[in-house]
Amino acid sequence: MKIILLENVNKLGQEGDLVDAKPGYARNFLFPRKLAIEATPKNLENWKEMKAKEAADEAERVKEAEERKAVLESKPVDLKAKGGEGGKLFGAITAKDIVERMNELFGIKIDKKKIVLPENIKTTGNHAVTVKLHGDVSANVTVVVDAE
Repeated sequence: MKIILLENVNKLGQEGDLVDAKPGYARNFLFPRKLAIEATPKNLENWKEMKAKEAADEAERVKEAEERKAVLESKPVDLKAKGGEGGKLFGAITAKDIVERMNELFGIKIDKKKIVLPENIKTTGNHAVTVKLHGDVSANVTVVVDAE
């Protein structure tokens, strides 16, 4: 029996999936608990419309992420920190510092968890930093650290 899942169900599928289930399992367990609905022609039509809308929304989010990527990669992010001899800093530049400076420069709010920084920056110079924007869309940003 074809059903459309309304919630995630273990070993069956995710919310919004069109799956096959045994008729007894669907009638006695899934339908009474409002975990699924039967895949009638009307429900299938609604499901297809919902999937098309989700695909359009996803495409819009990817387009928005590409635009943000172009803005972020347009110029380097410059930061100043107290430093000593040999280009070493007295502290470290963290993802939080980079996000704050990006917000000042570009006016784009980015979560600090989206910054891929293997370890904090502890030296002056140019550093490549990856910013995950959405799914497969990532921006490669150059962070320029100067000593005060």
